[in-house]
Amino acid sequence: MLRITYETIIKDTDPNLRQKSVPLKLPLKAKDHSLAKRMLRYVRDSRDDKKADKYQLKAAVGLAAPQTGAYVNLICVIAEDDEGIEHEYLLANPKIIAHSVQEAALSTGEGCLSVEEEHQGLVYRAARIKVKAYDVLKEDMVEVKVSGFVAIVLQHEIDHLSGILFYDRINTQDPWAIKENALIIGD
Repeated sequence: MLRITYETIIKDTDPNLRQKSVPLKLPLKAKDHSLAKRMLRYVRDSRDDKKADKYQLKAAVGLAAPQTGAYVNLICVIAEDDEGIEHEYLLANPKIIAHSVQEAALSTGEGCLSVEEEHQGLVYRAARIKVKAYDVLKEDMVEVKVSGFVAIVLQHEIDHLSGILFYDRINTQDPWAIKENALIIGD
């Protein structure tokens, strides 16, 4: 089982990263389950300084299958909510089925393992979302309701499945424009 490292992550200079991913058949085939576990290991290990250093991992809160060169609907997210509670998701075929009108953005902008060049600006996304997906860890269909930072990370990873990168959502005219009623996280 090949380990995913920062060096193996597909960068945005590769036009393949822009292609749409395909839904996975359930139950997951062995190769898809293996990919899911490798993605989870990358994100978990990247958050541990010793392992990150040993395996040359750049810190991550999420990873989408297209970033590994597999164009299937699979994402992994490990992120803390406003209360400091860690949420861990390994989701196949995630679909946003509801979202708030209110938008949210990270005060510092977003980053991505696939994007080495800096792209400054606010990335607006729904402040709250409900996602329906197959939970690879629970081996069952789930509906997940999240808000704030966790919602932003999930939307970032789901965007990868459609070939969308975070900087596609930055206002090119005024990158740091504050929208009315938007939740700015990290101020």
